[in-house]
Amino acid sequence: MRRLRNVKIVATLGPASSDYATIRALFEAGADVFRLNMSHGSQADQRARRDIIRQIEADTGRPIAILADLQGPKLRVGVFANGAVDLEEGNPFRFDLDPAEGDGHRVSLPHPEIFAALTPGARLLVNDGKIRLRVNACGPDFADCTVTTGGTISNRKGVNVPDVVLPVAALSEKDRSDLEFACEMGVDWLALSFVQRPEDVTEARDLARGRAAILSKIEKPSAVAAFTEILAVSDGIMVARGDLGVELPVHSVPPIQKRLVRACRTVAKPVIVATQMLESMIESPMPTRAEVSDVATAIYEGADAVMLSAESAAGRYPVEAVATMNAVAISVESDPTYREVIEASRKADRRTVADAIVAAAREIAETTDIKAICCYTQSGKTVALVARERPRVPIVALSPVPATLGVLCLTWGVHTVRCDKVERFKMAVVNAARAARDFGFADETGKIVVIAGVPFNVQGTTNILRVAPCDERLIFSADPE
Repeated sequence: MRRLRNVKIVATLGPASSDYATIRALFEAGADVFRLNMSHGSQADQRARRDIIRQIEADTGRPIAILADLQGPKLRVGVFANGAVDLEEGNPFRFDLDPAEGDGHRVSLPHPEIFAALTPGARLLVNDGKIRLRVNACGPDFADCTVTTGGTISNRKGVNVPDVVLPVAALSEKDRSDLEFACEMGVDWLALSFVQRPEDVTEARDLARGRAAILSKIEKPSAVAAFTEILAVSDGIMVARGDLGVELPVHSVPPIQKRLVRACRTVAKPVIVATQMLESMIESPMPTRAEVSDVATAIYEGADAVMLSAESAAGRYPVEAVATMNAVAISVESDPTYREVIEASRKADRRTVADAIVAAAREIAETTDIKAICCYTQSGKTVALVARERPRVPIVALSPVPATLGVLCLTWGVHTVRCDKVERFKMAVVNAARAARDFGFADETGKIVVIAGVPFNVQGTTNILRVAPCDERLIFSADPE
């Protein structure tokens, strides 16, 4: 199965998409990566979904990536005697550690780490920012506030603290259990929620022990401030605009999104744009025009992937949502302006032999009649560098390492193919020619660019580029040894 677009689609699975038929339909409609949201459902539920994905992978012969999204620390208020109270603008309200039921004057906030970090003037946002309070005075067990935006506050609503870096670990005990569970069942990516500092990422990496790639979700102002350091220790990034839009002024999110996408492209690390992309399709079979424009903007920016959350997990039209996103992607990438924008924003710091080879491969492919750039890879690093160039021709990644192919399913423009280990460059060329023919990138009269490294099966040895025919007889006659 060959996609007719370069950007990848991530679809979240949930109650609306848990059986074989639906997940298979999502894949056929265009989903390249399936997200397991560890905030919802049991580990048994997630294992069942994982088993179905791997069965579809076997049935179709196509690598499919699985992304396990860890819940992260959840900060919530306690409960109220009457279930909820109305807070009016200008009125005082207290948060404290007292576990007693709340009323119109106070409620428990069972997180001493919040009180330890608060300072007068800091903001507390409740229920996705619908209710806003400003701290007047605080201590180790209380915060006296003034309501700046009123509303109804009810039991266990979430709390955001945008103005301080909280002394909380990015991984709760539940996250640690879910991380080990996800690695044990063989996911390709781990997404970390509420990352604040690079140390949060290195902690998860130590626990994963190389069993999955690490993707950092940027949804806190502190993560935006420390983004360069977080990106350096991450394998990929998710621009998680939900909480980001709660904790920062909503008008600041689009320029942050653009800046983060470009930074990821520069260092050849995949970036997902996520949250509310086709939100109306939870209930409607058609998206709004603003939503379509939002998806298109992310694609024009050169994002590696766009993501569906509740639309595919709990919505009434999960398959239609994926099909819509697929159609938008094909339409955008067919627009001549798309290539102009992508190429104008191409920026790379080329310092290595591999950098030079992939840049040369793109130049050759775009100035001659080349049908595809084929990379024989162990770790996937060379493929990521090729994708950074955003070439006009398809990228075919060949690897004998299933985990590498799974990770690459998230990378822009990459068509993954599992192949046997080879010991000679000629056989890598033969495998590449077969893959180009088998998946419809070229016929026997076409030519491809092949990139590999010698010695084979060793990471980081990219040092060969060859223009080769897709006819195996010509490959062998040109290089009989």
